[in-house]
Amino acid sequence: MRKLTGAVFQSLDGVMQAPGGPDEDPTSNFRFGGWSFHFWDETLEKPFSKVIDADYDLLLGKRTYDIFASFWPNHQDQHIGARFQRINKYVLTHSDEPLGWEHSHRLSGDAAEAVRELKQTPGRDLLIQGSSTLYPPLLKAGLIDRLVVMQFPVILGRGKSIFDGNQGAGALKLVEHAVSDKGVVFAAYEPAGEVPIGSFADGPPSEHAQGAGE
Repeated sequence: MRKLTGAVFQSLDGVMQAPGGPDEDPTSNFRFGGWSFHFWDETLEKPFSKVIDADYDLLLGKRTYDIFASFWPNHQDQHIGARFQRINKYVLTHSDEPLGWEHSHRLSGDAAEAVRELKQTPGRDLLIQGSSTLYPPLLKAGLIDRLVVMQFPVILGRGKSIFDGNQGAGALKLVEHAVSDKGVVFAAYEPAGEVPIGSFADGPPSEHAQGAGE
């Protein structure tokens, strides 16, 4: 079965909208497009390259697909552009608009069911880029095998997020992490079952907890 990774650039307050440039996604008058640019350096490229240089096909929402399709075919001289050009692009959409970028494939109907069926087909593992609307139904259905969050030290106030309150609950296990010189926290998580519940009332509180109210 194919594995599915979601890779997210997000602000400290959980906004993932338009990290790459001012015109990327101005939906709802978002004013901060390009907010990730000045935080990129070699110390972030190193952990991110493990994600972007892996062997995968893309899983995208229609808006992200349109953004990528208008940019990357014209930048095949770049490493990522050449990779995106040759791999499969699976697009979850309710639109009948043709998908003109080569190696593009339409997925329709219920998002979770469509992705569940795709994961059972032979082929490369899958990587979500952008595509905020895909996360709540796929997280709720337990279809994301690894969630990679790159959290940037900036607060944006409002904008698109991978969470909408309907994604369900569950524990995660940290499997990889790094911190860049500019303060970006790179963390990779895998599902770890149900949320563990406990209580400090079950035993004597730690010395640290005793001083928490001082």
